[in-house]
Amino acid sequence: MLDIATIDKAGKALYACLREKRTMPPLSVQFPDLTIDDAYKISREFLSHRTTSGEKIVGKKIGVTSPAVQEMLGVYQPDFGFLTDAMWQHNGIVDTTRLIAPRAEAEIAFRLKHSLSGPGITPEDVLRATESVIACFEIVDSRIENWDIKITDTVADNASCGVFVLSEEEVSPEHLDLAALKVVVEKNGEYLSEGLGSAVQGAPENAVAWLANTLGEYGIPLLAGEIVLSGSLVPLAPASAGDHFTMSIDGLGSAEVRFQ
Repeated sequence: MLDIATIDKAGKALYACLREKRTMPPLSVQFPDLTIDDAYKISREFLSHRTTSGEKIVGKKIGVTSPAVQEMLGVYQPDFGFLTDAMWQHNGIVDTTRLIAPRAEAEIAFRLKHSLSGPGITPEDVLRATESVIACFEIVDSRIENWDIKITDTVADNASCGVFVLSEEEVSPEHLDLAALKVVVEKNGEYLSEGLGSAVQGAPENAVAWLANTLGEYGIPLLAGEIVLSGSLVPLAPASAGDHFTMSIDGLGSAEVRFQ
């Protein structure tokens, strides 16, 4: 377990990497005794620097939820992070100079109409609390050198969150089988990947229930009006300036993101 001074120093270092667009050695290497609880404390310290600078929390995200992403990163349990207004790219254009090593993920996002506070939240509770579901690109990024991460590294680094883009189309989940929804992703006009909602812990609402219950252990609710990113349905895809990604989800809509 790390002391408070070390946690504060690590959170400050991650914030400096974010602002200076550089990486740092893995925290799991710097601090071999780093625990997941320590990592979440570092994440909150990292977040505090962002909110102190004027950013506002607009939601939460779940990371490393699908087998494809777990295998790619070598991380075999989910984690969570926080979304701020500075991460939300409303025009679908991502400035790559803001990022370090971006990778695109196709996800289903939830917009909540009621708050959820764990423990005891079920997938059915999640669906009842959801105003709409939305096709979403999350652009993950890592402040850790070469994406050389263990679970404690990505937890501390705000679940490797970079920025995100939401579709303009929003659909009530009432008559949707989210687990059966199929996403097809194209990169620069060519087929890239596809996946099902079931790739995310069996169904996206299961992942959001996990998040609500895990956040409850830290006394943090999911709030009405917040956006929740439920995890990638497909493998992560590296992105560079000039790339154009599109995704379509039957019954839900489409989204696109351009990198410049």
